[in-house]
Amino acid sequence: MKIFAIGDLHLSFSCAVEPPHWEEARTYKPMDIFGTEWRLHYRKLYENWHRVVGEQDLVLLPGDISWAMKLAEATCDLDFIGLFPGLIVAVAGNHDFWWQSLARVRAALSPNMRAIQNDHLLFGDTAICGSRGWFSPGDENFGESDLKIYRRELVRMENSLKSVGPAAKNIIVMTHFMPTNVRHEENEMVEILQRYSVDTVVYGHLHGAASRQQLPQEAWGIRFRLVSADFLDFTPAFIMDTNGR
Repeated sequence: MKIFAIGDLHLSFSCAVEPPHWEEARTYKPMDIFGTEWRLHYRKLYENWHRVVGEQDLVLLPGDISWAMKLAEATCDLDFIGLFPGLIVAVAGNHDFWWQSLARVRAALSPNMRAIQNDHLLFGDTAICGSRGWFSPGDENFGESDLKIYRRELVRMENSLKSVGPAAKNIIVMTHFMPTNVRHEENEMVEILQRYSVDTVVYGHLHGAASRQQLPQEAWGIRFRLVSADFLDFTPAFIMDTNGR
């Protein structure tokens, strides 16, 4: 099984999508206001995903899935993701306001999609863990309200990693936010990742010029991979093959 990752789909469909009839797709938040690379990005995403991902593969989706404010408003976006090959495992992003009651979210997901929150999923000997994360201490304008959220996300991340049993030989973590501040200073989140011997971290959130703030691809004995959709030209990034190839 191959493992891929891509985040920040930022979907906003107001009606069902039936590829290849893209001319009938309707969105309430066109993403090309953020740059021409986002024009019809959902079509590029669909076509590239089908080109590289197989039905037996796993795709990690670290947040910012839908612009919907309520779960019912995310239906068309989730149904669209249901058209993609592979098993998709997701955590929430900071714009996923529709992601509230975990039980209701899981019930609304398409059959090819799973959600992680305070737990993990095991595929062979590879465990997938994660939490949304948050801005890190030392980031610009980081305040008391941010510290409260940051500490809550530390607990959620540790809960997820604690849930992993001895059968796991590899641990991959998804988090929407880069797990350090922009100066890449070691912090409590990094310490947790080290404590549980995490192999790889995939994260999103950074777009455009901000992608230059990404972490090195290896630090503190951990592999890091920025997988924001626009950074990847809307093509899922290959992370590893569980068969060792």
